[in-house]
Amino acid sequence: MKKVSGIYAAVLTPRLPDDNVDVAALDHLITFLLSKGISAFAMNGATGEFCLTQPRHLRIILSTVQKAGQGKAKILCGVGAPGSALAIELAAIAQQEGAHGLLLPMPCFFPYQQEDLDLYCREVAGSTELPVMLYNLPQFTSGLSKETVRALITEVPNIIGIKDSSGSLDILRDLTEHGVDACRIVGNDNVLAQALIEGVCDGVVSGVASAVPELIRDLYDHREQTDSDEFRRASRLLNEFIAQLSPFPTPWGLKWIVEARGVAPATFSQPVTAHRIAQSRQMAAWFGEWFPSVADTPTPR
Repeated sequence: MKKVSGIYAAVLTPRLPDDNVDVAALDHLITFLLSKGISAFAMNGATGEFCLTQPRHLRIILSTVQKAGQGKAKILCGVGAPGSALAIELAAIAQQEGAHGLLLPMPCFFPYQQEDLDLYCREVAGSTELPVMLYNLPQFTSGLSKETVRALITEVPNIIGIKDSSGSLDILRDLTEHGVDACRIVGNDNVLAQALIEGVCDGVVSGVASAVPELIRDLYDHREQTDSDEFRRASRLLNEFIAQLSPFPTPWGLKWIVEARGVAPATFSQPVTAHRIAQSRQMAAWFGEWFPSVADTPTPR
């Protein structure tokens, strides 16, 4: 059985004006997701704006999730950093706070060669007893090659797989074709449906699931019937929702949808223009008309 599989919500990190974690809002968000059948969470990834997280913030984030989940939530914790010292410190905090595994992005923000990334991953993974998922995020950090991923998973005992957020399925296909025993996790909602059709993933870490968990659950629950009308409908709805997010930086659109649903306030680390606010209101109005089509989704047989 895969150590990491199924649906993980890539959770937003609500913050206060002083940039500290909004504990009450995060607790409310986790409680909301639990009520929608989501019990596995990816914390402090790109959706959670790991670039803003300090070690003291991470402790608060993880302890809040543990309390909200009453110790039953499955937690993957992102340890993104510009260098190995901070990544190792974050990994230690994650282990102390009860995370079940780590998401290891490549170091930001300089471009690196594959040999640099290989050594970085080995050093961070070697510092922890937790299972490590490589985190391919080439939009924001240096991308991993298929060869590097294969080598790390097969040679480093606690590197157990990859969350690939690139929007490409090449690495997941490569692991499948080579028969590598790995947790193959889609990290980009744009390609989830295709990954399920091809059978090259064991699960998803989904930003959309943080805002509209019903949508991702519907698609994933029909993964054994990818030629069904229900699967095609869920895929179409997901594409429609993602199209609404595309004008915004990651994860602004998700924040505004979560706010529109009355779950947690949308908070930002920088000023937001009047134009962006107007865009968000247009999206919220669209969502109010569109969402009933998701809420009325029939239960899979």
